[in-house]
Amino acid sequence: MATTFARQLLQWHIKNPRPLPWDGGPRDAYHIWVSEIIMQQTRIEQGGPYYLRFIKRFPTIKQLATAPIDEVLRYWQGLGYYSRARNLHKAAQIIVNDLGGVFPSTHEALMKLPGVGEYTAAAIASFAFNLPHPVVDGNVKRLLARFTGFTTSIDESSSHQKIVQLATQLMQEKYPAEFNQAIMNFGALVCTPKNPFCKTCPLSKKCYALNNNCVEDLPVRTKKKTNTLRYFHFLVLSWKGKILLHQRGGKDIWHGLYTPPILETKSTRKPSLKSFASEILVLTGTDKIQWVDSSDAIIQPLSHQTLHGRFYHIELLEKPGKPFPDYVWVSKRQMDDFPKPKMVVEGEI
Repeated sequence: MATTFARQLLQWHIKNPRPLPWDGGPRDAYHIWVSEIIMQQTRIEQGGPYYLRFIKRFPTIKQLATAPIDEVLRYWQGLGYYSRARNLHKAAQIIVNDLGGVFPSTHEALMKLPGVGEYTAAAIASFAFNLPHPVVDGNVKRLLARFTGFTTSIDESSSHQKIVQLATQLMQEKYPAEFNQAIMNFGALVCTPKNPFCKTCPLSKKCYALNNNCVEDLPVRTKKKTNTLRYFHFLVLSWKGKILLHQRGGKDIWHGLYTPPILETKSTRKPSLKSFASEILVLTGTDKIQWVDSSDAIIQPLSHQTLHGRFYHIELLEKPGKPFPDYVWVSKRQMDDFPKPKMVVEGEI
């Protein structure tokens, strides 16, 4: 079965190449690593332009390692999941400073890098070094669950390793890179979540799900994501043409990015004027303000939470005090130099 599966998959892949953003560019370990990190939780259509822009600015691992983290985050701006960019930067520094600039070439060594899990390590190991490690993403899980009749929930912690073992058995060790690209593309383009192309599928004769009339029932999923609603009220405070920004810390979203100060509430209801004035007094040392306007609500869905944001433009009428640490007054001209989350960019502060 393994030989037939791999042969048919590779034949399909040759006949149905999928254009990718990095086609024609370098495909060494560094470029493969960057592309894999960017494409985590990101569609190729969205991530492609980011990859090209990121690589243009940081064409080598040394240039990435020596860049300020704020600049790295700025080139990541809009992609979300900013921990990916921070881990990319940390890992680049480790490779340059501790490993002499030599990229790890084994699955085990790759797994020691910040932000590199089993999937990314397998992708780099196979695509850069042609090692027989299968990549198992959501597309691959769906394809193998249907093809082999894997009826255990793919959300169970034990399922991942079982599917990795299945992929390993089906892989032809002679062509691991080609096999991995083929199986991912096949899952994305043919064995799709809804309305898969079973009638033209070259694997259909031996597909368990098709032959047992349960294509729509596989893969089995049991976990349901909880979705938290959050309501952000951005205080866009201006003084003589400058805007106050706050660099977010802690373990919450947007760590390391800059936003206007935020009042978070439990509903869409606008905070009281007293709440606004009290917060502004704490931040700036003055409560002498003039209301300018407020924006419509911006809604941004994330994986486990949905953000509702509204921007309140307020002008200070007297000079503010010295800003707290992690706060900075920024001119309109400087604004693009500070990495900001997508919601703040869309808010056009």
